[in-house]
Amino acid sequence: MKKQSNLISQNLAALRQYHKYSQEEVAEKVGVTRQAVAKWESGETVPDILNCDALAELYDVSVDTLIHYDQEEEHMPIPPKGKHLFGTVKIGDRGQIVLPKKARDLFHIKQGDLLVVLGDENPESAGIALVPGDTILRNITFLRDMLNSEKEEI
Repeated sequence: MKKQSNLISQNLAALRQYHKYSQEEVAEKVGVTRQAVAKWESGETVPDILNCDALAELYDVSVDTLIHYDQEEEHMPIPPKGKHLFGTVKIGDRGQIVLPKKARDLFHIKQGDLLVVLGDENPESAGIALVPGDTILRNITFLRDMLNSEKEEI
């Protein structure tokens, strides 16, 4: 396993380059010197927890991702905060898929849970999404109640 300070320095450099910031710009946004940013990225020093928080906010990643994410191990660039790539799945002969354990655990999906399958045909955002059934039912109930209250006001 890589030394933690190496991960942090690699992640900081990769995130800065991805966002097309200079070290000077990062320093200004975080409130430190350019030399401090250079030392963090070279692995000479590591940012304190408050600076880690500021950097995570700047780059829209979690502090955990900032300090633990290993791009070489994951074979993927650092994802934005709250976004996940769980891998690929094969569709079975009857259209069934097996959700990766990491996804099931993160979203607390267990056997017997109801998921609503949504689709988008727009070429720029085409895809399929799974949404917990209770989320959809809550939203439908909310909209129904809102429409009913508007009718009563008329």
